[in-house]
Amino acid sequence: MQIASDDSPSQTPSNPYPFSVAPIGDVLGAEVSGIDLSQPLDSATKDAIYAALLEHCVLVFRNQSLTKEEQGRFAENYGELESHVGRLRNGKRYPIINNITNVDPDGKLVPKSVNRGPNHWHTDKSYHAKPSAITMLHGLEVPSEGGETQFVNMRLVYESLPPELRARVDGLTAEHSWEANRRNVGETPATPDQIRERPPVTHPVVRTHPDTGTKALYIGTHIDFFHGMTRAESDALMEELMDFATQPKFRYDHQWRVGDLVMWDNRSLMHRGNTNYAMAKERRVLQRTVIIGTVPF
Repeated sequence: MQIASDDSPSQTPSNPYPFSVAPIGDVLGAEVSGIDLSQPLDSATKDAIYAALLEHCVLVFRNQSLTKEEQGRFAENYGELESHVGRLRNGKRYPIINNITNVDPDGKLVPKSVNRGPNHWHTDKSYHAKPSAITMLHGLEVPSEGGETQFVNMRLVYESLPPELRARVDGLTAEHSWEANRRNVGETPATPDQIRERPPVTHPVVRTHPDTGTKALYIGTHIDFFHGMTRAESDALMEELMDFATQPKFRYDHQWRVGDLVMWDNRSLMHRGNTNYAMAKERRVLQRTVIIGTVPF
């Protein structure tokens, strides 16, 4: 059974879920308790978790202890696990269940960020024809302070756009690519093989959620340019949209605890990892699983 105890909360009009759900942010996010994710889920609990995710965009499950296999099994309740085009420092491809970490393969702390991509505002795998639907990170080792994962509610951002700016993005499309991502975050260039594996794709700048029908602004560092604009016009619009979207009033910053499993809906959010921690002194190891999504529309 996945319910932790006999006194777990029952469903009520104020809490329609068979577990406790408590909001933890002003504009998104909820903490879920009463579930051990290392155990198989029954269909009702699985569906209720997904419903809570659609409502809150980010779910935080405290005090979990998951092996890679257990985290993968939980993730597969919500779709197919996604592979990665990125490579480790030794040249090997990231494993499907991999770590976001400042610890190198030899176990040494890296004093500065090597893989810069996760530390810039983005939506996971928007350079795929079918971008990520859901991402999960499990806190195995976390710094004593800092190192947050920061989220932006892009549904609320879209709803809050000034009318003139909303009119500019409605119907607009953008080109996303792995090559642009590497360039935009100052990483080593994409290799010819990586470019062939992940050629540029076009997605709407305002996407519609396939399950809820809500609209969200769909931008981030994986975008190369907006179609129908000069490079200067495109860059200026991106800067304006990013400045608007990343205001604190649209954000939830998750301060990690060991044992957290954080699950989020990429179709409604943008996120980044914060590097404001003692990277040369403290370990940050987050175990990651990603679920393949659908073509944005």
